[in-house]
Amino acid sequence: MVAAAPRVERSEWRRMTRVLVRNRLVLAGLIMVLVLVLLAILAGLVAPYNPTANNVRAALQPPSSYYYFGTDRFGRDVFSRVIYGSQISLMVALVSVALSASVGVTLGLIAGYFGGWLDNLLGRVMDVFFSFPPLLLAIGVAAMLGPGTNNAILAIAAVYAPLFGRVVRGPVLVERSKEYVEAARVLGASAPRIILRHVFPNTLTPLTIQGTITFSYAILLEAYLSFLGLGIQPPNPSWGSMLQEGRTFLETAPWMSIFPGLAIMLAVLAFNLLGDGIRDALDPRSRG
Repeated sequence: MVAAAPRVERSEWRRMTRVLVRNRLVLAGLIMVLVLVLLAILAGLVAPYNPTANNVRAALQPPSSYYYFGTDRFGRDVFSRVIYGSQISLMVALVSVALSASVGVTLGLIAGYFGGWLDNLLGRVMDVFFSFPPLLLAIGVAAMLGPGTNNAILAIAAVYAPLFGRVVRGPVLVERSKEYVEAARVLGASAPRIILRHVFPNTLTPLTIQGTITFSYAILLEAYLSFLGLGIQPPNPSWGSMLQEGRTFLETAPWMSIFPGLAIMLAVLAFNLLGDGIRDALDPRSRG
């Protein structure tokens, strides 16, 4: 009887793995995410050139065996800049999603558990943020803070923090009325202990799904801000800023825009596919 729990846990992991592997699109997304992460980690080994080094003599060279993705107007290797741009995109997305999740989850736990006027107050604040389109809200926050990496992170976090709050609040409202929470209260457990020890673990499933999907949105939003000059500043390589630089050379040097655009598309697609797979794997209706 003691070994029953580990067997059930192993069976659950096998079921989740089977759901992920059985869907070829999800498996492709997982592989793409792993490749993207490896490229970001090993950028110094994969990129053949310094991404910020100018070489005017090699300006606007088309793709070749020397420059796989061609060069930009300053003679910088586009392939190297795309590879190093993955570092920046993943870093900004990771930090901004972690920050937005920390703030949003905290507010969602407080609002859902205590309810009453506090829930109404936090709900109205979240409604104010939801009333703005995400892109316009990010542009407004970034414009107020000024251009730069840190400010772009704060702008993206401000956009998605209310979303995490809403995602967590719903499960908390359900869990707080269950018997095990009432039993913990009767035994004298404090509210923070009940929230962190008993309620929060039951919100991890929707939180994991939302975090994966939001990661892809954060990559796209960082590209938007950098394209508008409110995100990563030159000469640092960013997929969005590379698109902005290449838009005036679409007829003479289209590779300046094609390859960073493809990088954004594939990264967003990869995390969306992975998020769909995680949702299916964690969905009890997928059992069988």
